[in-house]
Amino acid sequence: MPISDGELTNVNLGAILEGLIEAGVDFILVGGLAAVVQGAPVTTMDVDIVHSQSPKNIARLLSFLKSIGAFHRRPDDKVIEPKEGDLTGMGYALFTTQLGPLDILAVIEEGKTYQDLLEHTVELDFRAHTIRVLELEMLIQLKRNSADPKDMQRLPVLEETLRQLNEKSYKN
Repeated sequence: MPISDGELTNVNLGAILEGLIEAGVDFILVGGLAAVVQGAPVTTMDVDIVHSQSPKNIARLLSFLKSIGAFHRRPDDKVIEPKEGDLTGMGYALFTTQLGPLDILAVIEEGKTYQDLLEHTVELDFRAHTIRVLELEMLIQLKRNSADPKDMQRLPVLEETLRQLNEKSYKN
């Protein structure tokens, strides 16, 4: 299923994805945008990715971040540029960029890493490229155990979207 540009209207989220692809970054799209591109009628203001932590991939990701003027999103006005250490380990880094917000995660719910999530992805066409997106079913499974109120609010919408997609594929 291709992703249309109309699905990526907040800031320039499509340009972030395209930039990651063109930089050769190995990543899985997760979070709200992963739901949106699979048909969920939710709104998101950022791109959330889980990235491969291979040294080459981290170097490509760091280079991409620098190319789009990334700096850490903080409550104060201090500008801190990304460093290699921000992309290693088991944490996350939240960036503001010239294209919009980008959240880079080493793990998501239940401690799942890039390698853990690979088998739970779908490949979608995007601007003559293919991107890996966390399957809606896995996204729902992870959100069911979340303590985040935003996740709990979205859960019925995600479940209904999955139900409709399954019903549609059953009819075809």
